Amino acid sequence: MGTKNCPETPRQKMINMMYLVLTALLALNVASEVLESFRIVDASLVQTLNNVNRKNEQIYRSFDAAYIETPAKVKEWKDKADQVKQKTSALITKIKDLKEELVLASGGMPLKNAEPEFVLSEEPIIINSKGDTILMKKEDDLNTPSEIMIQQKKATDLKNSINEYRDFLASFTEQGSPMRENIDKQLDTSDPRINIAEGGEKKTWEILHFESKPLIAVITLLSKMQIDIQNAETNIISSLFSQIDASSFKFNKLGARILAKSTYVLKGDQFEAEIFLAAEDTTQQPEIFVGNNKLTMKDGKGIYKATATEAGTFKWGGLIKYKNPEGNINVYKFDGEYQVGNPGVTISATKMNVLYLGIANPISVSAPGVASQNLVVSINNGRVEKNGEEYLIYPAKLDGLGNSTSISVTANMNGEKRPMGLMNFRVKEVPPPLATIGGMNGGTLRKEDLLAENGIFAELKDFLFDLKFTVTQFDVSFTGTYVKTTSSKSNKFTDEQKGFFSKLTPGSYIYIDNIMAKGDDGLNRPLSPISFKIK
Repeated sequence: MGTKNCPETPRQKMINMMYLVLTALLALNVASEVLESFRIVDASLVQTLNNVNRKNEQIYRSFDAAYIETPAKVKEWKDKADQVKQKTSALITKIKDLKEELVLASGGMPLKNAEPEFVLSEEPIIINSKGDTILMKKEDDLNTPSEIMIQQKKATDLKNSINEYRDFLASFTEQGSPMRENIDKQLDTSDPRINIAEGGEKKTWEILHFESKPLIAVITLLSKMQIDIQNAETNIISSLFSQIDASSFKFNKLGARILAKSTYVLKGDQFEAEIFLAAEDTTQQPEIFVGNNKLTMKDGKGIYKATATEAGTFKWGGLIKYKNPEGNINVYKFDGEYQVGNPGVTISATKMNVLYLGIANPISVSAPGVASQNLVVSINNGRVEKNGEEYLIYPAKLDGLGNSTSISVTANMNGEKRPMGLMNFRVKEVPPPLATIGGMNGGTLRKEDLLAENGIFAELKDFLFDLKFTVTQFDVSFTGTYVKTTSSKSNKFTDEQKGFFSKLTPGSYIYIDNIMAKGDDGLNRPLSPISFKIK
């Protein structure tokens, strides 16, 4: 329920207005008629207070009954309601004790101490926190309430208790909500505004309510505070009770669901799946059967396991028994299937079926039914690096026959490592590149074309890897009317060599040897010599 379901009744509004009128009359005269009016109002307030208290007790009993039926669903809200009940009871007891102190201090006495001939209907009374009846002897006493409430600061203590209680109730509401605004209004203890028409005198909440007021008026005011407190209690616990259903799952269709870890398993492994209702009520557990076997339940789900003893496709199923809100048992069937395969793995070199020494050899690895992130690749001759979806293999030594180099794959499955297979590879050196001038590895070359080139390049012909080689040195020998050899310590022709090129005549030969080239693997290797005839 919200605050709109607990509005101030016409009776309560009338009582509040009567209290204000009677208080105003006190400024003129504390006549016996006025005191009698306050007595009537207080009696009416006590009756209203008893009605509110009975209503609240009924709500608390509803909490108890709901908790017995579904404790898991109700516990959170019942615990909060119990806190409200405890705080409210403590504050109401404080006010009752304050009433008793005021009445006794002004000459009142417990009913049990009255004379035998005393007639109860002739004297105003209060009921203390222990249920005892206290007789009020001086309902027109103006001094005692001021002494206790103002000078002894009992009014300030009461104000602080009401403020603490109001903040406590506000913690169960949202900022700016109608319920919080209503509670703030019901339990308002702020000082009144300055009234210019009355001389602009500033009054506190304590002075406004308790200074120079007859005892019966103070008792009536305290009764009104009790009603305000218990009305606020009503609003909060009604709201808490409504949250029991608001926090429950509401559904009009149930369906069996299967959640398998994988529908593909390897021979020797277990197929495992969770079977559950799509709409779940955590306060009651369904019963789930596969065949004639009842499954163990965990968090509303049944755990089914079956050992895969042979390869193939296997169908399975069962039923779920669930008690509906009316207490009848509904049955929901389910079925599924899973595949069992033999362990296997595919390992293939991305470029070719051989590994080369000194470079990164990319390979791809896959295993049916196993995610790539669960595969572990290793090599017994070198090291492996993961590169996206591929693996880079770096062999450590040559193995021309492939007898001592193998790549193996294992899979992490259900917390265990399963061997998936292995494959042998040969390990070779990267073939040496060819030395070229203008893209030619020898033959006939025009003098003009030779002069247009800047040096010698090393090229890998028809090799799938994109490797780079740089010539680091070479010698050039010239033949014709004389023989001359010059050297270069890079891949560039020297000025001396270019000078000789300009003097070459048709039919002359140049011979280039002692060629060395450095590759991406960091090794220098000799290249085959090349020669050209000048035309």
